[in-house]
Amino acid sequence: MHRIILPGLAIASTALNGAAPAMSTAVATQVMVGSDDLDFDACGGVGVVAGLNPRGDNFLSVRSSPSTSGRELFRLKTGHPVNLCDVSEDGKWLGVVFQPAEDEQDFGNCGVGTPLPRQPYSGPCQQGWVSGRYIELVAG
Repeated sequence: MHRIILPGLAIASTALNGAAPAMSTAVATQVMVGSDDLDFDACGGVGVVAGLNPRGDNFLSVRSSPSTSGRELFRLKTGHPVNLCDVSEDGKWLGVVFQPAEDEQDFGNCGVGTPLPRQPYSGPCQQGWVSGRYIELVAG
């Protein structure tokens, strides 16, 4: 397991497990951005989707809560950039903010590249929770 430390975030990355998602029973959990320390950007890093099984479904589910029982909101392909903003209590799930596939090139326009006080994300982009094992840190 690799442990990645970002300002205010601890992100764990492990090998694939190939588990199938369960039906949605979890309560939606808002992704939080910002920090009590206004010296840091609202999201602590940037990552890309990586490590998907090419013989599997080859997408990463973005969920409404940090659990396989969270409702699937979006599907991201390998290489899709995401802002790393929040982490679940167990460190296995990341709260991310991202542009949908058709707007992927406008990645920097999510409003999380400057300091903000700690708050639920309410900007122009999409948000949700992804398994940290499928995110490769590229900046932060």
